[in-house]
Amino acid sequence: MGKFDEVFKQSIDNPQEFWAEAAKAITWYKEPEQVLDDSNAPFYKWFAGGKMNTCYNAVDRHVENGRADQTAIIYDSPVTNTIQKITYKELQTRVATFAGGLASLGVAKGDTVVIYMPMIPEAAVAMLACARLGAVHSVVFGGFAPHELAIRIDHAQPKVLITASGAVEGKKTLEYKPLVDSAIEQSTHEVEKVILFQRDIVKSDMIEGRDVDWTDLVNSSEPVGCVEVDATDPLYILYTSGTTGMPKGVLRDNGGHAVALYWTMKNLYDINPGEVWWSASDVGWVVGHSYIVYAPLLQGSTTVFYEGKPIGTPDAGAFWRVISEHKVKTLFTAPTAFRAIKKEDPNGEFIKKYDISCFKVLFLAGERTDPDTLHWAEDMIGVPVIDHWWQTETGWAIVGNCMGIEPLPVKEGSPTKAMPGYDVQVVDDECVEVPAGTEGNIVVKLPLPPGTLTTLWRNEERYVKSYMTKFPGYYETSDGGYIDEDGYVYVMGRMDDVINIAGHRLSTGAMEEIISNHPDVAECAVFGADDQLKGQLPVGFFVVKAGVTRDGNEIKDELVKMVRESIGPIACFRDACQVPRLPKTRSGKILRGTMRSIANNKDYKMPSTIDDPTILDEITATLTDMGYVKK
Repeated sequence: MGKFDEVFKQSIDNPQEFWAEAAKAITWYKEPEQVLDDSNAPFYKWFAGGKMNTCYNAVDRHVENGRADQTAIIYDSPVTNTIQKITYKELQTRVATFAGGLASLGVAKGDTVVIYMPMIPEAAVAMLACARLGAVHSVVFGGFAPHELAIRIDHAQPKVLITASGAVEGKKTLEYKPLVDSAIEQSTHEVEKVILFQRDIVKSDMIEGRDVDWTDLVNSSEPVGCVEVDATDPLYILYTSGTTGMPKGVLRDNGGHAVALYWTMKNLYDINPGEVWWSASDVGWVVGHSYIVYAPLLQGSTTVFYEGKPIGTPDAGAFWRVISEHKVKTLFTAPTAFRAIKKEDPNGEFIKKYDISCFKVLFLAGERTDPDTLHWAEDMIGVPVIDHWWQTETGWAIVGNCMGIEPLPVKEGSPTKAMPGYDVQVVDDECVEVPAGTEGNIVVKLPLPPGTLTTLWRNEERYVKSYMTKFPGYYETSDGGYIDEDGYVYVMGRMDDVINIAGHRLSTGAMEEIISNHPDVAECAVFGADDQLKGQLPVGFFVVKAGVTRDGNEIKDELVKMVRESIGPIACFRDACQVPRLPKTRSGKILRGTMRSIANNKDYKMPSTIDDPTILDEITATLTDMGYVKK
């Protein structure tokens, strides 16, 4: 058994011992009484009874333990031509003083604060200041439309909203203040104060009585210390993107989050305190929370805050310049960034301009890494290119290659093995584990490790329904795939929302959104049917609104045209049919998976929650007429 397998086995066989040992890296005001409280499953609590503060662990303790003059944050902004280095001592002063400002506006432990910021150090200061006070932050991606921001304001109900005057998007300046004002106008929850950081690139108007200037606030505030919080108290809410209707507010705790993220920096990414780490993402996404702000600072390494793009700011050499100039050891970004660089600079001419000998590993995540991009990156930069897989909900990698424990051989198309702490399995729809190499539903045996979501903000019922119900005793990732005989995990995509058409992964959910915009359509469902040539093709069912008497074929032709115009011919959306109703659960969830099984002539189990079982006979008859179901 190799070193990695030993560590993994220990984490699964003795999780409490394993995480108790990891928790020694964190500074506690009061040691946890219990490593894992499983008395109210599936609402597991890690490090119950422990008292700590995330901001203290990420900032103050490094100042006290000899890292005061070490750089904590390197702010590199090619779009504003700025490079700024902030030491741990300077960061402590900024965070403590801004926290004092928040406190003067009435923000206290348990209050919520929405942060809507570009990639500037003030975003990290705002997040850490909330953590310092025990306030719960919810960062919304800067540039999200006012409607999306308004939904999150109403759900998070912040006392204060923190924003900046704007950001640079490509060649344009994007003003944030009009978006924020519009969102507050659209929301029913009343935000008491808006703190505005005025940037040189764009100045915003202030609303008398409500808006507070960041600089004025800091200049008139006294620094405050860290508030003691329970390990199980909430640290932040992060709304998952891409959902229609009400987004899910993933809730992260303080203690488990700090322990898990600290552990990953060395064990997964092989970064040591004092080394330079760069995660090229945005604070609005989970990667930004976990690996631009919290994990590197918890560890005492140096984190790069990059305000720019992989290309065009100014050219396809942007990433190599940052690596060379700041002595970056490891970069973590999305495969999209490397596809963009590859397209602009296929022969790697820009790479030759820079000395990147300091660079040791490239980590990719966010989507599957296609073999072409993987090989191009390996050939061009000559360092290991490591794919890993995780979700907003988990906060850190579910499957990865632990470079700090024992680097494992890379297998094309796989993010390697389940991470320590994650008992990953593949099961069929009846929750029975399938043999190696067989595709099914990827699930994680409960309890999830520390640092993962503890619940959904103000919606425990949805937490249980979304993640814990379909496969009792497991966390449902909603992704499908398989595990090979060596234990390598292959993630093939969302179980009910993604179909693979001739190698193109397309969202059936996106097609449904387009179809539902048709004035005659009341509701619809799109699912993938197997196709010999293309792999899968989308099939659409639609129900028309009451009073619509038009011919269903006419509507179908219009829907095909709409999908073609919105997504493109690539969607291959040609087959749709009007039906009187769609099969649903009693709670109103459309049974897409069941319809997909019928269309693909696969056995299916009658869902126990189905509203009316006779409807499946109607669906089968329709799919038979359409030529999918073999008579």
